[in-house]
Amino acid sequence: MKRKDFIKSLGILPLTSVMTDLQTLRSLNESLPFTQKMPVLFLGHGSPMNAIEENEFVANFRRLGKEVAKPKVILCISAHWETKGTKVTAMQNPPTIHDFGGFPQALFDVQYPAPGSPELAQVTKDIITKTDVELDHHWGLDHGAWSVIRHMYPDANVPVIQLSLDYTKSPKYHYELAQQLEKLRHKGVLIVGSGNVVHNLRKVKWDKLNDTYAWDWADEANEKIKSFILDGNHQALVDYGKQGSSFALSIPTPEHYLPLIYVLGLKEKNESVEMFNDKTVGGSIGMLSLRID
Repeated sequence: MKRKDFIKSLGILPLTSVMTDLQTLRSLNESLPFTQKMPVLFLGHGSPMNAIEENEFVANFRRLGKEVAKPKVILCISAHWETKGTKVTAMQNPPTIHDFGGFPQALFDVQYPAPGSPELAQVTKDIITKTDVELDHHWGLDHGAWSVIRHMYPDANVPVIQLSLDYTKSPKYHYELAQQLEKLRHKGVLIVGSGNVVHNLRKVKWDKLNDTYAWDWADEANEKIKSFILDGNHQALVDYGKQGSSFALSIPTPEHYLPLIYVLGLKEKNESVEMFNDKTVGGSIGMLSLRID
């Protein structure tokens, strides 16, 4: 390569990257003005019946709705939307999805008519460079989203979009993708991960579903997870498959655990972690929830 061509090549690639970043930043600033930094939440949603029952878990969700500054939009990563590739809901009026069975009719009658936000969906697509994000017009709000958000904002007056979980990717991939969402926290966007740190339906003691009860291995995994979080040892949590039998039993499949990884990926240095709803029900459903700010 000639010297002038080499020097030219050094300038072109960075300039292209800078132009792309500037265009994305301009789009972000035009769509959403700067606000105070929003917290990040991980909410253990547990049984769908928490959407309509009164208990200490939903009481704490309501508390958050009063304590946290009202967001302009909510971006939810739910355990219940797994896709090949990454998608974000982009419709104006997302439907309420009743993605469960065998529950009372009262639960199926619930509607949560929060509007969507095509604008935030487009911004989310633009700021994620780790992968191509597809704008989705078919999904809506599954119960991982609406069963907890309805307690925080019962008037459904905050727009909500969902970001899907790509089931083909590793926890490390999801952790790094989450970090690309950081700018949204300064734009009035409340990012909510909804899942359960311990979730093994095959080991549930259904006669104790409404009781605080944990198998020994569930309790062990829950305590280790809390310790790793408080120590800032995110690597151990990303590598949860290397943490022994208690983790293997507590996280037999990753979908309820990965929303926690997104929330941890968004934690900045020197931010505090508040833990609440730290109980396990039915032996193997951990309700541990986090607020980071």
